[in-house]
Amino acid sequence: MNRLDELPPLSDAQIDVMQEVWARGEVTVTEVWQALCEKREVARNTVLTVMDRLEKKGWLSKRAVANAHLYKATVNQKRTMGQVVRKFVDSTFDGAADQMMVALLESGSVSSKELDLIAKMIEAKKRSK
Repeated sequence: MNRLDELPPLSDAQIDVMQEVWARGEVTVTEVWQALCEKREVARNTVLTVMDRLEKKGWLSKRAVANAHLYKATVNQKRTMGQVVRKFVDSTFDGAADQMMVALLESGSVSSKELDLIAKMIEAKKRSK
């Protein structure tokens, strides 16, 4: 069992916050709040509450600097997203990744550029095995 397996699952709001933390490394609540406000309206206190909960649950660490707290992720984004996707595939598609890909491709929401990237990644993975 690894550290990631010991952490509780993330809600959608928590994933949004974690994405901002991962993108910036070490951040204040205000920095995350400002970044999220560019996408949708959210109260600063809501962001503070989410980040405090993430820290209590072990997703974030916090250190005091002057009059602010700096937060950083305690786990790697790539591994976390891999686990989130695996749990989604397991719960939604009964573990069948191919069925998830079919649903995604049939939705029409994948661009040509994304299709090319996916094809290249599949070929690279085949060569590495």
